[in-house]
Amino acid sequence: MNKKKWVFGMLILLLVLSTGCGQKPQASSGSNSQNEGTESNSVSDPVTVSPGNTTEGSENNTVETDTKETQETKETIKTYYTDDQMMDLKQVSKEISYSEDTQKYEVALKTLQDSGNADLFALWEKVIFKSVKFADGELTVDITLPDEARLGAGGESLAIDSLKQTMFQFTEVKTIELLVDGAQVDSLMGHVELEHPMTRN
Repeated sequence: MNKKKWVFGMLILLLVLSTGCGQKPQASSGSNSQNEGTESNSVSDPVTVSPGNTTEGSENNTVETDTKETQETKETIKTYYTDDQMMDLKQVSKEISYSEDTQKYEVALKTLQDSGNADLFALWEKVIFKSVKFADGELTVDITLPDEARLGAGGESLAIDSLKQTMFQFTEVKTIELLVDGAQVDSLMGHVELEHPMTRN
């Protein structure tokens, strides 16, 4: 009888021990699942770092703004030179580009300083354009006239005509006030009387 009790007790003890061992994997698996959850959270964190996308967007916006700022208008105008005989004016088409309307007149005047052709003489080549202003239909051009820029009577007359014909092609320009070092002068180079202001013919 005692022997049966002893065997029965050993069986119960083995059963308890085996049940206890069976719970350990569950505990470990639970810890694994917690670790997996932690790992999955740590992996998902970089996905939430969206400021990088914002930076890319701002860079794109900056590029678009720069493009708009540097956008230029191109226009073909007529400008005037003379030949080596200084008998009459020769009309030439020139392409100009400018980013603001106020620059249009400055660029147009500069075309008078370089014909780009050895057979054509630029009457304003050595003249210094100091400032160009436009308001209420009047274009005010202030120049400095070095001695080497002075021409004879025929050259002076052609120079004034080339200025007028080039600038009056812009319909908004009604009059031209030509100043020498900020002052009105009776004659540009001492041969031809200068109007103040010059008007369309």
